Amino acid sequence: MIRSYSSGELSRESFRPHILVLPRLRTSVNFYSQMLNSRGFRFHLEFKLYCHSKTLFLPARSSWSNVKKKRYGGVLPSILRSLDSDKNLDKTLASVCENLSPKEQTVVLKEQSNCERLIHVFEFFKSLKDYVPNVIHYNIVLRALGRAQKWDKLRLCWIEMAKNGVLPTNNTYGMLVDVYGKAGMVKEALLWIKHMRLRGLYPDEVTMNTVVRVLKDAGDFDRADRFYKDWCIGRVDLNDIELDSMIVLDNGSGSAISFKQFLSTELFRTGGRSPVSGTSGSPDTESSVRKPRLTSTYNTLIDLYGKAGRLKDAADVFAEMLKSGVAMDTITFNTMIFTCGSHGHLLEAESLLAKMEERGIPPDTKTYNIFLSLYAGAGNIEAALEYYRKIRKVGLFPDIVTHRTVLHILCERNMVQEAETVIEEMEEFGIDIDEQSLPVIIKMYIAEGLLDRAKMLFEKFILDHELSSKTSAAIIDAYAERGLWSEAEAVFYGKRDSPRQNRSVLEYNVMVKAYGKAELYDKAYSLFKSMRNHGTWPDECTYNSLIQMFSGGDLVDHARDLLGEMRAAGLKPKCQTYSSLIACYARLGQLSDAVDVYQEMISAGVKPNEIVFGSLINGFAETGGVEEALQYFRMMEESGISANKIVLTSLIKAYTKVGCLEGAKRAYEKIKDLEGGPDIVASNSMLNLYADLGMVSEARCIFDNLKENGGADGFSFAAMMYLYKSMGMLDEAIDVADEMKQSGLLRDCSSYNKVMACYVTNGQLRGCGELLHEMINQKILPDMGSFNVLLTSLKKGGIPIEAVTQLESSYQEGKPYARQAVIITVFSLVGLHAYALKSCDAIIKAEIPLESFVYNAMIYAYGSSGQIDKALNIFMKMKDDGLEPDIITYINLVSCYGKAGMLEGVKRIYSQLKYGEIEPNESLFKAVMDAYKDANKPDLAELVNQEMKFAFEGPDFSESEVEGESGSEDIVLDP
Repeated sequence: MIRSYSSGELSRESFRPHILVLPRLRTSVNFYSQMLNSRGFRFHLEFKLYCHSKTLFLPARSSWSNVKKKRYGGVLPSILRSLDSDKNLDKTLASVCENLSPKEQTVVLKEQSNCERLIHVFEFFKSLKDYVPNVIHYNIVLRALGRAQKWDKLRLCWIEMAKNGVLPTNNTYGMLVDVYGKAGMVKEALLWIKHMRLRGLYPDEVTMNTVVRVLKDAGDFDRADRFYKDWCIGRVDLNDIELDSMIVLDNGSGSAISFKQFLSTELFRTGGRSPVSGTSGSPDTESSVRKPRLTSTYNTLIDLYGKAGRLKDAADVFAEMLKSGVAMDTITFNTMIFTCGSHGHLLEAESLLAKMEERGIPPDTKTYNIFLSLYAGAGNIEAALEYYRKIRKVGLFPDIVTHRTVLHILCERNMVQEAETVIEEMEEFGIDIDEQSLPVIIKMYIAEGLLDRAKMLFEKFILDHELSSKTSAAIIDAYAERGLWSEAEAVFYGKRDSPRQNRSVLEYNVMVKAYGKAELYDKAYSLFKSMRNHGTWPDECTYNSLIQMFSGGDLVDHARDLLGEMRAAGLKPKCQTYSSLIACYARLGQLSDAVDVYQEMISAGVKPNEIVFGSLINGFAETGGVEEALQYFRMMEESGISANKIVLTSLIKAYTKVGCLEGAKRAYEKIKDLEGGPDIVASNSMLNLYADLGMVSEARCIFDNLKENGGADGFSFAAMMYLYKSMGMLDEAIDVADEMKQSGLLRDCSSYNKVMACYVTNGQLRGCGELLHEMINQKILPDMGSFNVLLTSLKKGGIPIEAVTQLESSYQEGKPYARQAVIITVFSLVGLHAYALKSCDAIIKAEIPLESFVYNAMIYAYGSSGQIDKALNIFMKMKDDGLEPDIITYINLVSCYGKAGMLEGVKRIYSQLKYGEIEPNESLFKAVMDAYKDANKPDLAELVNQEMKFAFEGPDFSESEVEGESGSEDIVLDP
């Protein structure tokens, strides 16, 4: 983040005007604007500054330069040392501070860094017999109380000041505006100016500058500009500021007084009885036209207009500064450089740097810090780092802002080596990493997987530094974002040496987030339950996070209990919290509970958003509750919430469930009217409805439109394949399947299954096998849907039904190697023998006991590939393992015999079949017929065919007839 450079704290002594005679000094500021298109006005701004002078330009002293601590003469140094070192403050004050002059008392008060100590010293001075109250002392005390935000004590000090007859000056009011503004109480700061005017005082330039700076820092640029311009013409009008602020000030007695009461009673009463100083401002003074004379004022105005984006006004102020002879200082140029650079005019910023050096105004570290941030913001890292290196080259030293900025630049880009080089340089000069940079560096290490370095840096840091709650939470969050819950836990439960033993609610919240990211819901809940025991109470963020976490994890009972607990604690759940719980119920189909939470939300006064309505509409749509979905849709519209694409898509789904084409079309037309038109989800929903209704041309229109826009996904292709298959348009279905494959949309099991099914339906079994192999190579494991397609392909490919049934039952029972057996059989069936045999070899090498179905698949694989010897070896191994051949084994064996021309083997199995040693089986008869055909014995194949017909279609026959037939066939079939 680029630091804002302003005039800083105001001191009248540092604002004495530097008037210079600058002959032949010329400044021109050129601006060019133009309209670029008819849609609106877009301005291109060319910002150029030219400063030419042949005279010596004497720089004003920069308030940013390294200021040495002021040295005092006389007894003051020893008194200050005594006050700093002695523990008994009263004794020290009595011994060394009784005879100080008012000026010396002022120095002692100013040098007190602790507010309570300052009050103690001030009370001592007031107790002295000859002490005379003065406004300078009260200003010092009021400033200290304001900086410490001790508003009640400030009020009492103000009242005491009035009672003692000490009148506030311009400096007093300016200081009060400053401390209230820095505390974020802008309206209250302006009320001091209103009170000042009621007392008859007119703001001087320093006070005006302070007001403008406070308004600028608050982002109220227009009011700041207006206040400045009114001041210039002698008018300070704050009538739009009302005494309606309700800042509560605790007076220490248990009662409270509002700021409104304070100002309207004691302040105005005090102001009313105070005489107006003749030197503080008069009507003549007020009515005169003023021009600022202080460098700091011009600096503030340049910064104001720069932040407001009013570059022309900033340049005009810069030109007026030169014209008026007001000396420019380092702050002036730094502010102008930042103004130019932050609006993209880096060349002008560079030019200003050169002019700055020409005029003898030395750039300081902050000048280079500005360029460092500007170039980093512009993405020019090399230029940013060059400015970092320049700091030492020109004899300056990097400050904490420099190191913080450069480390943030490098760490955000994960430039580990460069960041560590900067850290090493810091260590060489004895400079520690500042606390704000620690989480950024650790986050970089985490992103690069350097967890050991992250841990080492953290442990080293906490040895010498106390870690704030905010920093600790940032580090925990860095680990949480990456799911590193154990590392986050180590930081959370880390050593605590400081009195701040209790972890803040912020730390608990990010630790809960870490557990949630890792889905460690039990740990998250346990941590939540332990918070109160350790003195930390959960806040709204804690409950909201937990409820949303549990809802996302479908732990709906936990989420609902926490919602009730949260409301009982007086905390108000966010709309997002309710919506997550409603969405969870809807997702789980518990719509009555979702409606209950919705009603609870309404009764709690939380207005539902489109997500709430969308969840309810979608939940009812999924279950076919069209009427309920439409009811909540109407309620959403009545609430003034426009339907988005998600809601309208849910309506399409609801209409699809009941086949209501007209309702779906109306919803789809509404989506077309939205910005961007229908998205892929809405189009697919409509495409799916057309597919279910068999509306080919309408579906094709949406599908083609999706493809033209590059939006068609796997679901789109699947819907079209389903439509074409259901309509018997198999060629078109295959075309879509091929197109889907070529589009690279086969990315998961479901998409592969749909295309494989399409190939199987069309009889393209080899295409199915090739897709299966591609799927396995992509490390996508076939699921149940895949195996259903594969088993269908086996049936369609002519594999005996007994073999398919055996494989199917083995797969369903989850037997070992059942999946491999199915895949081997498919590969063998479609001729992808290399893939099948590779799997067979892997199974054999495993040397583990196998069941018959696995042996059968391998016998089939080797036999179909022509490796009969290996097939027979597998059969022998099967017998060696004590497994008896079954029908599938015989079918595969007789096929091997036929292919090898081994008629004896065919005859042997056929004989066993004839004589009842093998139960008569039609598939085996057919296998014997095919074997004889493979062995070029068609006549024998025909005889087996006749035998099969007689066996399965003829009348019952006696045992003698069987013997007779068998005998005759033995003669006929004897080769």
